[in-house]
Amino acid sequence: MNTEALEKINYLEKRYCKGCLLKQRNREEGSKASAHAFCISECSVGIEMKMQGNKL
Repeated sequence: MNTEALEKINYLEKRYCKGCLLKQRNREEGSKASAHAFCISECSVGIEMKMQGNKL
């Protein structure tokens, strides 16, 4: 397993995703799934996390 990629994902989540107002707003207006879809397709942090996840 690529521990460097996993550490990068954990860092990004702790640094940027915890308390993210966009994620919270998308959950309130839509659903958890729509908020997730926004994060992995439109958010620069989410896109980076997705790229790191592909390395695993």
